[in-house]
Order: sequence, then C-alpha cells, then structure tokens
Amino acid sequence: MTPPTRAELITYLVRTGIAGHVDTPRQNNLRHYRRLVQKDPYHQFGLTFSNDWTFSEVLALMNKRCGVVGDEEYVWGIDTIDPDLTIDALEAFADRLALAARRRERVMFATGHPRNLRETYGAWKDALVERGCVVITAAGGYSYEVTTERPPNRRIVVWKDEVAIVTDGHLPRHSHHPFAMRAILNELADRGQAWPQLVIADHGFAGAAGEMGVPAMGFADCNDPALFLAEHEGKLLVTVPLDDGYLTEDYAPLRDYVLAHAGLL
Repeated sequence: MTPPTRAELITYLVRTGIAGHVDTPRQNNLRHYRRLVQKDPYHQFGLTFSNDWTFSEVLALMNKRCGVVGDEEYVWGIDTIDPDLTIDALEAFADRLALAARRRERVMFATGHPRNLRETYGAWKDALVERGCVVITAAGGYSYEVTTERPPNRRIVVWKDEVAIVTDGHLPRHSHHPFAMRAILNELADRGQAWPQLVIADHGFAGAAGEMGVPAMGFADCNDPALFLAEHEGKLLVTVPLDDGYLTEDYAPLRDYVLAHAGLL
C-alpha cells in the first residue's frame, strides 16, 4: 500500500477519530489530570517529576502538546487531539527510528495495549532488524500482582514476536504499570548486559524506561498526561498524541507513514 501524504493522514486521523474529535470524554481527561497532580501512582506510569505540577499547568501543557481544549471551564463533552501535533510527533518519532537504523542500535519494544498497538510496533521492529538493529528482551515470565485493574490480578511478562506485553496467564492485558519494564531493565543489569539504546513503548513501559534514563519514545492518549510531562521535562524523547484504543488495522496508515518518513519502507 502506498503510504499516505501528510494531508491524507490528517484526513484519515480525523475521520477515524484517532485524532480530531476523540472518543475519550472531557470529564475523563480532567479526572486523570487531577489524579496525576495528586500523585496517584496508577497515572504516573512510574515517573517522577521535577516540577510540582498544578492542575492548571497540566491542562495548559496538554493543550500545547496534545491539543485538548485549554479552557478550564469546559468540563463535559467531547475533547480533541490536534492531528497536526500527532503528525509532528510521528515525524520526530520517524527521524529517531531512522537514526537507530543508521547506527544499528539495540532496540526494545513494549506495549500496555497488546490488542491495539503490538502489531504496529512489530512492523517497526521488523524494519529495524532488517537494517541490522538488535532487539533486546529479558525477564520473560516475571510476574507481579495488581489491585488497580480487573481480576485476575496476576500479571506476567510475555514477549510476543519480540514485543513485551503482560498477560493474566491466559489473555493479553491492558496495563499502566511500570513494574514489567523495571524488571526487564534490572534483569539486563543483573546479567551484565547492555540496556537498549532506544525503547519504543507506551504507558508504564515507556514511563519506567524514561525514569531509568533509557532513551524512549511513547504513544499516549489525551487522558494519559504523564508521558507528555515526561517529554517536557526531558525524560522522554517523543510522545505521540493519539487515541490508543483502536484496532490494529486502523493504525496501518500511521504505521506506513512513519516507515516512509524514516526511509524504512
């Protein structure tokens, strides 16, 4: 398939709702921003911040970096992701992928959205491997308990086609937590193995990598401000704003746009 132009991708993102008017409601966004300000670990994604962020500051940054409505008085209804900001971030993301390919870097991929984003990450992983990059994996089988997501509460690290996810022992599970990435990096350190030179991830996988000083890029929805704050404070290289709950095939134009911009098609 021919990759879309920037204009075509903007049209596509808005038509699908991956950007533009998104399904994540305004009230959900504001609730998550408040919980981050209150230092709720579930919404911090394993990150700490040098700035003691206020709600107003978080909303202002999310307006600037993601494109949500900046008016604090707007508290209910549809919210927005600016598709131009999405594509600006995708192009920065692609530029860093291209650099990884030129350097033949050690790379790692991980997602807390295994049903939505894993195959997209896998396509980028395959393109980098074809150009000599080495995929780093570790801590397969590591498990931990959670109380903030639906039972069963055991989560197990699984590498699916060299992309890290967590399962409940049977099914892939959505995850915000940083524990899996911490375990992965700690096991590499314990073995005396080099850490990845680039991590592509989301949620707590990206947050934990950035917090531990690993160069990382992440995807984030408009109700997940932590990665945007981390980018602003220099702990993440790039945070791409988009609705992260769509089907795998819905991200195909975005996937191909990144590959083309990076010169990896």
